[in-house]
Amino acid sequence: MRRPFIAGNWKMNLDRASAVALAEELAEQAKRVDGVDLAICPPSVYLDAVAKAIAGSRVALGAQNMYHEGNGAFTGEISAAMLCDLGCKYVILGHSERRHVLGETDEAINKKVHAALDAGLAPIVCVGELLSERESGQTMDVIGRQFEGSLAGISAEQMATIVIAYEPVWAIGTGRVATPQQAEEVHLDLRKVIQQRYNESVAESVRIQYGGSVKPENAADLLGQPDIDGALVGGASLKADAFMGIVAGSKG
Repeated sequence: MRRPFIAGNWKMNLDRASAVALAEELAEQAKRVDGVDLAICPPSVYLDAVAKAIAGSRVALGAQNMYHEGNGAFTGEISAAMLCDLGCKYVILGHSERRHVLGETDEAINKKVHAALDAGLAPIVCVGELLSERESGQTMDVIGRQFEGSLAGISAEQMATIVIAYEPVWAIGTGRVATPQQAEEVHLDLRKVIQQRYNESVAESVRIQYGGSVKPENAADLLGQPDIDGALVGGASLKADAFMGIVAGSKG
């Protein structure tokens, strides 16, 4: 049985005071939650402050991105070792906003995945199709290509520590959301892709989150699907009650 995993991606939002206040509130509310893994991924400049705010709680710390090199002349970048030094357990890699707004390729994401694993970070690797790709029947072609490219050279043992997040690009921040049936279909197909590359045991162990306009109102229906193991939450993760409402939905 895969343990549900709900992670909040705060993106480029909040200031230091509001980030700390939100983290403290989530840490407090998380005391009443069991059976679900929780993480929050604040902007990198607030990682240290948020780490202190959630210290000793059930909420883990994650980063929104990293660079694949360990150190050196890479102005503005952050290494996996730096994230570990701040107490990060997770790092989001290959988010659609990085792919489509900032031009990250599968090859670049793959380098980051390897670097994260080498440092002891658990990558949350995002895949997802554009609306035009879904409407033209290319969903699994696109997602399969992203999976193979972003996770090239990953062993079965490593794959078991990776989280996949299916985020249809057309549902991120738009208010549109995949139906539970649409999301489950892609999650099941993703699990089949994992099984074909590795084996049934690995496929059954990998957690696949759904992301894309997840709210307390739709969380239970989405997270009740057999192959949806949690959520990567955007806008709703910026309010403690909304985020914890989604967490409640993951428990049926």
